[in-house]
Amino acid sequence: MKQFWTATVLAVVLILFTDVQGQHDPHFWTGHSTIVHLFEWKFSDIAQECERFLGPRGFGGIQLSPVNENVIVSPPSSEHNRPWWERYQPVSYKLTTRSGTEQDFLDMSRRCNAVGVRLYIDIIINHMAAHPADGSTGVGTGGSTAVPRDRDFPAVPWSLSDFNPSCEITDWNDPVMIRNCELFGLPDLNQGIGSVRDKLVAFMDHLIDLGVAGFRVDAAKHMWPGDLEIIYGRLKNLNTEFGFAPGSRAFMMQEVIDNGDHEVVRKYEYNHLGTVTEFMFSYYMGRAFRGNDALVWLESFGEGWGLLPSRDALVFVDNHDNQRHDFGTILTYKLPKPYKMAVAFGAAFPYGQLRIMSSFAFDDLDIGPPMDANGNIVSPSINLDQSCGNGWVCEHRWRQITNMIHFRNVCWGTPVANWWSNGDNKIAFSRGNQGFVAFNNQAGADMLEVLQTGLPAGVYCDVISGDKVNNSCTGKSVTVLADGRASIHIAHDGEDGVLAIHVEVRISDCFNMV
Repeated sequence: MKQFWTATVLAVVLILFTDVQGQHDPHFWTGHSTIVHLFEWKFSDIAQECERFLGPRGFGGIQLSPVNENVIVSPPSSEHNRPWWERYQPVSYKLTTRSGTEQDFLDMSRRCNAVGVRLYIDIIINHMAAHPADGSTGVGTGGSTAVPRDRDFPAVPWSLSDFNPSCEITDWNDPVMIRNCELFGLPDLNQGIGSVRDKLVAFMDHLIDLGVAGFRVDAAKHMWPGDLEIIYGRLKNLNTEFGFAPGSRAFMMQEVIDNGDHEVVRKYEYNHLGTVTEFMFSYYMGRAFRGNDALVWLESFGEGWGLLPSRDALVFVDNHDNQRHDFGTILTYKLPKPYKMAVAFGAAFPYGQLRIMSSFAFDDLDIGPPMDANGNIVSPSINLDQSCGNGWVCEHRWRQITNMIHFRNVCWGTPVANWWSNGDNKIAFSRGNQGFVAFNNQAGADMLEVLQTGLPAGVYCDVISGDKVNNSCTGKSVTVLADGRASIHIAHDGEDGVLAIHVEVRISDCFNMV
């Protein structure tokens, strides 16, 4: 009998361990990597983008804005549109928003998964919408009535007993208050109640049925890790009809804002459950490429800096929150040269699970996506140079960023080698014998060095300044000699402070060099 129970306990432990390990796996297709956050895009536009750009260019997946019905927040004047943050005030779990309906979602899911682009849904399971007196119309995008003061959500349904007692977070040094009180006054669900878990699991399982690969869990910091562990553990395996291997578990990206040792709720409380947002990556990238820290220090970048282990870290130069609120620290599309350098480093350096931002333009911090006179989201237009119009920034389509995702894919699994620096703000390194990248952030000084690239001899196209087209370069080229060395030049006043080459952009070998 003792042996039976020992074997049973061991089997349960192994199952739980396998599930947790699976929650770190984004289920990328071979040759694909990186998640792009198509912030506030419509489902029909996402499907088209998967087929025409993301799939062919090797992107691994998409983070979508929340897909379930939200409160409609009235714009303060005709000069403003509905704010982006209304999507984070759900009123039901019906799949209907300005991005589209459930049928639109399913069509998008089938099309994106078919071309190797996975879907990760931003879910709000911490709270529901605020009282309509707080600036909303009280009507959801699907016609549901938003919350009255008794916290009744009939479309779910939720009632008063499903929520924690109403309280304000007044002490950010109290972990109980952070988890049990109301974030920004939003009614706080009690995930410790079995019936609440049932409804949340049902919502997430329905999305799994529709082909998602995982979730970005909003405000995970404000929920107890033990409750989340139970919820995640109860989820279905991923749907094999969308190309997932049998037994695959949903990939988890958990939002935990942890800016250092002064925090009382730490990222380390959640990383056993899946990846966790590593906000310090944004901070350090901003400091380095704004010129406040020397690039030479990045040689040891990673866990030794107090960051999460690489497997557990979801890394990003900016996200939809901090690009609006951390001016002077976080880099965004508004500073294109250092921003592209930071993203290039994130793509080239093998630390963390990389997510890149794809924004719409904003000056007003609350403003929502481009919309027409009826409040409908306007589709991005695609310009001749493959950039976006109609108010969309589309950083993922910037040549320098797109080509560095290809660089990341080509160099996947190879180590950093041949690190070089000038002791300050010029650095370079190779990724095994597959790729080489160099950065010049030295104020007023060109970079002109003969460096070891680790690559086979030949002529290579610099993927930052151009592309390889018909066995020639539209931008700069780099000649690698028989010993792997090359002359690397990056002007201090050039459009970009990066140069990158890899084995798939070689246009001639050593025997054909002129």
